[in-house]
Amino acid sequence: MRKFFLVVTLLSLSAPTGAIAEPTPQQQQRSGTPEEQKACAHDVQKFCRPVMNDDDLTVLACLQQVRPKLTVACNKVLVDHGQ
Repeated sequence: MRKFFLVVTLLSLSAPTGAIAEPTPQQQQRSGTPEEQKACAHDVQKFCRPVMNDDDLTVLACLQQVRPKLTVACNKVLVDHGQ
């Protein structure tokens, strides 16, 4: 179920990066509020299913490509995180 929560993508892009190892998919923790996760879960499943298990930047790129089709709630999450 957590693979539907792409908010880590949005938050990770706005957070500073450091020289840390990238976690494996099993170790990766999704972040963002439950409301943010819920806001985009349906959009990711509907529009980005083929890439939803790929890296976060791929999922974000997919959402940006289908932006006119996104729900108002998911679009607001993107905007709130500078995307």
